[in-house]
Amino acid sequence: MHQQKRQPELVEGNLPVFVFPTELIFYADDQSTHKQVLTLYNPYEFALKFKVLCTTPNKYVVVDAAGAVKPQCCVDIVVRHRDVRSCHYGVIDKFRLQVSEQSQRKALGRKEVVATLLPSAKEQQKEEEDKRIKEHLTEGLFFEQSFQPENSAVSSGPSLLTIFLGVVCIAALMLPTLGDMESLVPLYLHLSVNQKLVAAYILGKGFKMHLGHMCRALCGFFFFFFGRTDERLPQVHVEVRCI
Repeated sequence: MHQQKRQPELVEGNLPVFVFPTELIFYADDQSTHKQVLTLYNPYEFALKFKVLCTTPNKYVVVDAAGAVKPQCCVDIVVRHRDVRSCHYGVIDKFRLQVSEQSQRKALGRKEVVATLLPSAKEQQKEEEDKRIKEHLTEGLFFEQSFQPENSAVSSGPSLLTIFLGVVCIAALMLPTLGDMESLVPLYLHLSVNQKLVAAYILGKGFKMHLGHMCRALCGFFFFFFGRTDERLPQVHVEVRCI
């Protein structure tokens, strides 16, 4: 009977290694953090043996630095920091976990874990909070600058062409209608009903585009400037509707 190999596809160094956490942070002012636990998981159908290596083994004590993990089980590896001095603050050390099959010596996979000693947990939290505040302020300034041109364009008000067009339309509505012989205004300034309707239509569009305040101001100006000085001047009643 032909016996099938268990894992013929395994290649040295390519087996994924599952370790948690992937970073160890020790705080000098908190003795409870001087002892950390690494958990090595074995999700495979075969047993694994492991070995823990370190770039600075004189600074740490690793309990059970070598051992085995049963299939679909896990094992805890205790790491203690034994050289808590200020000269080591901020120095990054590394642990490497190598795993292999129990029947083989070659390493099928490896995983590195970073270890750092910091002076205080409170200082670390303060630095992270300051960093978050700085990033928030930077983002706020960015959005404010990106929207600044749009706000300036909106607050710039109507253009000169729009104001001039409103002035012309209001003046046209105030001129006498063609055929009014009692008006003191020269005959060439008399407008037909169709011309006044066109002016009223354009003025109504101006109201629809939120220019009502400008048109009302211009109307007041023209009524003040061209106010009736003679009782013979007829009144022009034009109804302006927004279409």
